[in-house]
Amino acid sequence: MRNSPHSSLRRALLVLAMAAGSTLSVQAAAQTELLNVSYDVARELYKDVNPAFIAAYKAQTGQTVTVKQSHGGSSKQARAVADGLEASVVTMNQANDIDMLADRGLVAKDWAKKFPNNAAPYYSTMVFLVRKGNPKQVRDWQDLARQGVQVIIPNPKTAGNGRYTYLAAWGSVIKKGGNEAQARELVGKIFKNVPILDGGGRAATTTFTQRQIGDVLVTFENEVSMVRAEFGNDFEVVYPATSILAESPLAVVDKVVDRRNLRKPATAYLNYLYSPAGQEFGAKHFMRVRNETVMKKYAANYKPISLFTVDEVFGGWRAAQKRHFDDGGEFDKIYQAK
Repeated sequence: MRNSPHSSLRRALLVLAMAAGSTLSVQAAAQTELLNVSYDVARELYKDVNPAFIAAYKAQTGQTVTVKQSHGGSSKQARAVADGLEASVVTMNQANDIDMLADRGLVAKDWAKKFPNNAAPYYSTMVFLVRKGNPKQVRDWQDLARQGVQVIIPNPKTAGNGRYTYLAAWGSVIKKGGNEAQARELVGKIFKNVPILDGGGRAATTTFTQRQIGDVLVTFENEVSMVRAEFGNDFEVVYPATSILAESPLAVVDKVVDRRNLRKPATAYLNYLYSPAGQEFGAKHFMRVRNETVMKKYAANYKPISLFTVDEVFGGWRAAQKRHFDDGGEFDKIYQAK
């Protein structure tokens, strides 16, 4: 029996519709891919977080999402996003990097209110990693300024790690009752002892641990804990008397997620970091977390330390950035005088 022209046409249209639907499905699947642009030393944390989130999101929604990572110095990463890197979310280690993206219209002006705890599910602080036995007897910030002590710090112009270190040293003088001139003098002496300015925190860790350069590495508490876990008894952690509260803020990159229809999974991804499972991952990677139950469970990982905030000593990140780290600011003057 011959097919009628009408039935042949219907079949052809059906095939075309199915093909179009298949193409749209493939495109939709391809688009359900998040890119987390993050700072250097969070690499291992998100390697653990991502597959767990993907499984949880699949169980909750039935949808499959993939998550890719990009890591480098925090400020360098933020500039890459500003220059067009298609980040769905940013998970940085300082608020001023996200403020810069807000100024560019990429994230919401009130990004810090979009998630709990100033949009920072984790925080850390700056401590010292020294070689076994602490041969230079480094105990506090002023010891980093002594002659003959080589200090490894990444570049404060590109790395949040270096920026927090600079501010922690400066603030340690102010918190002890010192003045701005004394703080500037201490920071200047410390940076005279820095032989190499690496671009990011992980590069600085490599310089200290693998290239065997320097007597002390100043970095995040979570980074030195991981170094000790990897290298065992070759290194020791020293806690200064006071240090800075180093939050890890995050934000959805609105322009990207709205254009690519990714707001729902991107928001779910950042919310997952606040969940008990997400907090557990943070604590396992030696981050200090917001969930008190999880924090107590991992209390042995953290030594009590007196912490001050950027707001408390420097009037907020915008003020600190303008005075200390913008071109021609205090850091440039200090380092050029080196």
